[in-house]
Amino acid sequence: MKPDMSPEKPKRVRTGKSAAAKDMATDAGNAILLERARLLAQPTEEAAAAPAIEVVALLLAYETYAIETFYVREVYPLKDLTPLPCTPDFVAGIVNVRGQVMSVIDLKQLFELPAKGLTDLNKIVILSDGTMEFGILADSILGVRNIPLHEIESGLPTLSGVRQDYLKGITAEGVVVLDAAQLLHNENIVIHEEVT
Repeated sequence: MKPDMSPEKPKRVRTGKSAAAKDMATDAGNAILLERARLLAQPTEEAAAAPAIEVVALLLAYETYAIETFYVREVYPLKDLTPLPCTPDFVAGIVNVRGQVMSVIDLKQLFELPAKGLTDLNKIVILSDGTMEFGILADSILGVRNIPLHEIESGLPTLSGVRQDYLKGITAEGVVVLDAAQLLHNENIVIHEEVT
């Protein structure tokens, strides 16, 4: 049998060789891109060494607040909030969380922020330190993130009164970091009264 000497065969061989060369170049390019991505994904020494706190970010009346996750037991959907008579305005009421009656505080009332009303997006952030436990009402949860401690500045002079008492600091982006320990143990929030 005679070998096929058609003019198309050398072209097919050349096309196959150029396709293989392109695949090799693409593989080399992908390897370079993967290596760059790996290097960029590694935290810098400064970021790895900088102490940070993990926080739950939440929305209160169009402002972003954050609470350390160390004090957050859970985030619970707002269901069946029962108002309590003879309590301060900042006490939104009580809810049943898996058989446990939990007080719910409305920080918007406490901080004198504009009220937005309750929606299906509202959540209860349950704070706990082992001795005290209650929920705070949030308009919505924005997520969990780390905030380096050096980014938290002390309170602003424009924040005064009650808000200043529960403030740990504020970030450059305007995230107000609340002092959960102060919230859990402040005598102005803990109510020890009996109605007769």
